[in-house]
Amino acid sequence: MDSTTMLAVAVAAVAVVALVWFMLSRRRSEQLRQRFGPEYDHILQTEGTARRAERELEARAKRVEALHIRPLSPEDAGRFDRGWRAVQTRFVDDPKGAVAEADRLVGEVMSERGYPVGDFEQRVADVSVDHPDVVMNYRAAREIALLHSRGQASTEDLRQAMVHYRALFRDLLETEAPAATDSPVHTTPERRRP
Repeated sequence: MDSTTMLAVAVAAVAVVALVWFMLSRRRSEQLRQRFGPEYDHILQTEGTARRAERELEARAKRVEALHIRPLSPEDAGRFDRGWRAVQTRFVDDPKGAVAEADRLVGEVMSERGYPVGDFEQRVADVSVDHPDVVMNYRAAREIALLHSRGQASTEDLRQAMVHYRALFRDLLETEAPAATDSPVHTTPERRRP
């Protein structure tokens, strides 16, 4: 084989390796995008590059895999569901207290399922692995709770926080919400509650 042929074979081999690497990388990206949904885009924006974002998401998945997350027993799910209904009822008379209680109840469900409940950002990262479609709700609810702590949240903001907490709560509970009792929160008794 002459040097021109060897060079052509080497170039072709490098091109094939590059193409395979590109296809595998693209497939990996697509799998992560499908698994993490909107969280993929959030982390991409936060991290700045797809490579760093994907490393972060893979690290999250590996961490959560080691946590041994478990489903709730039917008894625990029922107990938490009753607790949520009580929180929803409380909203009419005490929106601020209900939001604080909703946050506490979400943390309790997370703990019972096996998620560590220390640092908020770590909780969000851990929950995003198995509940990527609602983790943005958790962030939004937390932001409203922080606004409330500074005296900057209206009753409508608190209602929206309850809606966000409810979405995460229901997903963590892994049960279907009853339609008649799980309508959006409103601030007057004539309207439906969370």
